[in-house]
Amino acid sequence: MNFTKMHGAGNDYVYVNGFVEERDWAKIAVPVSDRHTGVGADGVIVAMKSDKADFKMRMFNADGSEGEMCGNGIRCLVAFARDNHIISSDQNVVSVETAAGVLKVESIVCDGIMSGAIVDMGKPIFAPVDVPVNLPETFHQAVPTLNFPLDVSGQEHSLSFVSMGNPHAISFLNDDVDDFPLTIIGPEVENHEMFPNRINFEIVNVVDEENLKVRVWERGSGITMACGTGACAVAVAAQLKGLVGEKVNVHLPGGTLIINWKKGAEVMMEGPIETVFSGVWLDKDNDD
Repeated sequence: MNFTKMHGAGNDYVYVNGFVEERDWAKIAVPVSDRHTGVGADGVIVAMKSDKADFKMRMFNADGSEGEMCGNGIRCLVAFARDNHIISSDQNVVSVETAAGVLKVESIVCDGIMSGAIVDMGKPIFAPVDVPVNLPETFHQAVPTLNFPLDVSGQEHSLSFVSMGNPHAISFLNDDVDDFPLTIIGPEVENHEMFPNRINFEIVNVVDEENLKVRVWERGSGITMACGTGACAVAVAAQLKGLVGEKVNVHLPGGTLIINWKKGAEVMMEGPIETVFSGVWLDKDNDD
């Protein structure tokens, strides 16, 4: 199986041309993503045929579970599609079908090489039933929900809930996010019974009205260097709480994403892409 490893702000995936390759993607994502015995990645992303867009994106987390969308991944996938002639290199704006809807991606090209992209991430979703999150009947189900108290490991965390086609729970901290025990709290939040589809968990420091510092625990992958949908959800929640303006730099361990959002409109995300290497995966379950 031919593949290319790419990353967007450190959020790395293995990319495969599903127009010519066919596999049990959920099954193969686990060994391929293993950082000791596989290629090593946050998951696998496949470009496939679509009857409603230029091509379709399917993304699988490192544990084999399928996700709705990946903001960093979709940028890289467009570059992968250009390089593999799935789309023309002259096509500057591309439509991509995802499980979160059809999204538009505008390429940023320098000297003929795609170095980044601007993605129309769609409108944020706030209704608890659509995030989804099961809020107790005793809690006033305000939309959006920005300060829900959740007890985890004997400590109360104030959470904001936003969906960007996939679910996010966001906690704004006074203490440095680098000191937060994300490896302990992250999986407890992800798998809490109030989240029927599990959830992505972001912890945030507000640097100033234009800058946020963020760490992420991704559903199905654990701690990652960046999360595009998470950066969007964080910027939206921060603006609704009156902490930032419409344009925000979201600083993640792997790099910075620029998020623009006006209330009632689509969220626009700008970020980099980089190709790491290409190779061939020797699939033991396939004679090819």
